[in-house]
Amino acid sequence: MNSKDIRIVYMGTPDFAVESLKKLVEGGYNVVGVVTMPDKPAGRGQKIKYSAVKEYALSKGLYIMQPERLKDESFLAELASLNADLQIVVAFRMLPESVWNMPPMGTFNLHASLLPQYRGAAPINWAIMNGDKESGVTTFFLTHEIDTGNIIMQESVAIGDDDCAGTLHDNLMYVGADMVCKTVDAIAEGNISTKEQPMDIELKAAPKIFKNDCKIDWNESAEKIRNKVRGLSPYPTAWGALDLGNGEEPLAVKIYSVDIIEGNGKAGTIKTDGKRFIEVYCGDGALRISSLQLPGKKRLTVEELLRGYSFNEYCKFV
Repeated sequence: MNSKDIRIVYMGTPDFAVESLKKLVEGGYNVVGVVTMPDKPAGRGQKIKYSAVKEYALSKGLYIMQPERLKDESFLAELASLNADLQIVVAFRMLPESVWNMPPMGTFNLHASLLPQYRGAAPINWAIMNGDKESGVTTFFLTHEIDTGNIIMQESVAIGDDDCAGTLHDNLMYVGADMVCKTVDAIAEGNISTKEQPMDIELKAAPKIFKNDCKIDWNESAEKIRNKVRGLSPYPTAWGALDLGNGEEPLAVKIYSVDIIEGNGKAGTIKTDGKRFIEVYCGDGALRISSLQLPGKKRLTVEELLRGYSFNEYCKFV
């Protein structure tokens, strides 16, 4: 069967999912429908915001579905009416069997890790936070348990020492988009040999990240803290509690980038020349902050911040 004749329904929501959809559309694949999250209000004005996938789908005149509940009979009927041969899922949500088992060729997912490692919602962040040197992408057929289906294809991607979640996100997004098209081609040709995910190895998890997970513990080593900052930059962003020494609640300061330097002092103690640098002692070593953001302010380099903000001798991270 010609891969361009396969009727495809695509499911995704954020930026990461746009590139794969774009590759399919521009490659001439037959995308007969797109499923994405419902519109929701966002920002201070609470204006209705479309998902990144919807924005792209609208620009290409694609048929769009935005169900509140994936088990609703009306949605299932609408989905069935498209007569899809294959469904592709990239950064969407967990599907009920009534959805993923609908097309005759099955439903495959693109996941941003080398499965079975980093099953879960935040594989990109956790790989860097854990100090890994390698990540990758995997396509696999969906089954009942999340991220556990048989592997179709995998490709590894190196994690550089200066990579952050943002740069790795983009690298995996482009590699993954190419793999999605290759997977469709292989399925069309009947030229796939799937393999079960190994279960006899120690697995690293990638659970959803919450605000408290992003707080920096300055008693940890400089290397571990740097990995945390990299793994959460630019989003959802690591933060440190800055005590101004005035008896008020500490400020939640977002920290986007740091470098390891030599130093030995009490964890959380700040050292600055008031003009060019801010250094913080850790449980082992020290870090020089490169860019940060005070509450209610925009992101700044340290030099920009110090032009209008000063740290007194009582300031410290706690």
